Amino acid sequence: MMRIRKEEAKDREIIYSVVKAAFDRAEHSDGNEHDLVNSLRKSEAFIPELSFVAEIDGKLIGHILFTKASVGKDTVLALAPLAVLPAYQRKGIGMALMKEGHRIADKLGYAYSVVLGSEKYYPKAGYLPASFFGIKPPFAVPDENFMAYKIREDAPALDGIMIYAKEFGIDSLGGKR
Repeated sequence: MMRIRKEEAKDREIIYSVVKAAFDRAEHSDGNEHDLVNSLRKSEAFIPELSFVAEIDGKLIGHILFTKASVGKDTVLALAPLAVLPAYQRKGIGMALMKEGHRIADKLGYAYSVVLGSEKYYPKAGYLPASFFGIKPPFAVPDENFMAYKIREDAPALDGIMIYAKEFGIDSLGGKR
């Protein structure tokens, strides 16, 4: 039986290896997602309540992280990364991690989650092109790959460029730092 819970300090080494393994053969990866998790954990963007792990029979098999980002004066969430060990992919674990993340984000008052990812995967969780919500990417990317999820029904309309935490290494002009 799968269990989703908040990340604990004792999980960090295992999370590192899970994220590394999950992105090892990923179609779209820059190869440093595991290091990004560690950097984000030390940043002002980190929200401890929005870092979750998935376990099956006590074995950590997945991880998701949502961090603070902004669109104009509004705070939004950046979903990155979402990682599931290859042997456990395509079994609904990533969807369950997102669902729990959205549920807690709603309780914490966040209105949007934004992701750069597969146009075949994230729409299954309700993600739509971010432009639909007035959220623009800080770099050139196909509209269908830069997506947002409206967490709260009363979410304000947005109109601006998303600014990621500096740990992502993306400047507002679209280049890598």
